[in-house]
Amino acid sequence: MNLVKKECLAMLLAGGQGTRLGVLTNDVAKPAVPFGAKYRIIDFPLSNCVNSGIDTIGVLTQYRPFELHQYIGNGQPWDLDRLNGGIYVLPPFMRAKSGEWYKGTANAIFQNIDFIDRYNPEYVVLLSGDHIYKMDYAAMLDVHKKQHADCTIAVLDVPIEEASRFGIMNLNEKGEIYEFEEKPKQPKSTKASMGIYIFTWEKLRKYLIEDEADKTSENDFGKNIIPKMLADNQKMIAYQFDGYWKDVGTISSLWEANMDILHGNGGLNLEDEKWKIYCRNTAQPPHYISDSAEVKTSLVTEGAMIYGTVKNSVLFGSVTIGKNAYVEGSIIMPNAVIEEGADVRYSIVGWNAVVGKNAKVGETQPPSKPGDWKISVIAPDYKVKAGTVVPANQMIGG
Repeated sequence: MNLVKKECLAMLLAGGQGTRLGVLTNDVAKPAVPFGAKYRIIDFPLSNCVNSGIDTIGVLTQYRPFELHQYIGNGQPWDLDRLNGGIYVLPPFMRAKSGEWYKGTANAIFQNIDFIDRYNPEYVVLLSGDHIYKMDYAAMLDVHKKQHADCTIAVLDVPIEEASRFGIMNLNEKGEIYEFEEKPKQPKSTKASMGIYIFTWEKLRKYLIEDEADKTSENDFGKNIIPKMLADNQKMIAYQFDGYWKDVGTISSLWEANMDILHGNGGLNLEDEKWKIYCRNTAQPPHYISDSAEVKTSLVTEGAMIYGTVKNSVLFGSVTIGKNAYVEGSIIMPNAVIEEGADVRYSIVGWNAVVGKNAKVGETQPPSKPGDWKISVIAPDYKVKAGTVVPANQMIGG
């Protein structure tokens, strides 16, 4: 059954396990991890879609999907509870003869060709569910259409010494991609793929079917689809992005991105009325700061109760900071409790975790390079016993 035709729809890959986040993703998918005092990571690409005028989104889930499904619900917080379009959660499913997990990014889209075909779009935007950034996909689509491209890839300039960590695009003078190198040892350019693609659907559909038929393929966009399209001389162009973008796939990068929000580093402005980041809000009472408390340069959300000292930290909803407790440079996730006299520095304390009386977690850190911060992590739902010492860069619980 064909539904009302959409010019463009988005497919958001949100099935990743996020193993490098350790205990934070033992029970939830990475896009569902809390971020920035009141958000989840997935709020950023979803809000980008809505702000860009894309109102039909397929969210492909796989690993530990329950929390993510529950959070997305009917899409109402992002104005995606619609009769025509809206948000669809797309886990792997059984067909009449077979069914299987998503084998790779390309296979995940292949398994949902029928869903895309129902809207008969001209263009498909492919997104990852685990990056923090603001981006107007409509402007990128405009470039794709004007250039009559088959594929447009968003690129970000990275320092040449970091380029070997990324998929690197080599461009000609017209901005057309003539070579793609996955994590090259000797990068020829600084144009790193952001994992954001716009495809002309008719062309992508053909390549997905061919890729699925190739039993030697890893069914991956970066390893298979993009190189094959390049080899076939399809028109592939780069779209330059100059704003804030962060892959929050490691503990250090997750902590850094939260601190960037707190200190306004990199220009990611959450106060911008023209480009709001929407999220699901729980109805909680106002936060409370007692006369014994001291709070400096911190984000504090509804329901938080503060009786101790908090500096340079991000506090989520319903957090409790006990009397004479000290919290510095840390992320305290929803419903966590820092008991009386506890000392928490440069750490991430998971949701519902408890740091017992007079326990010490983490250490004050000297300025470090991105990726090198020694952040301690307490697992969600874990209780650190009274008086326990957790050194810097340690992960406990889970």
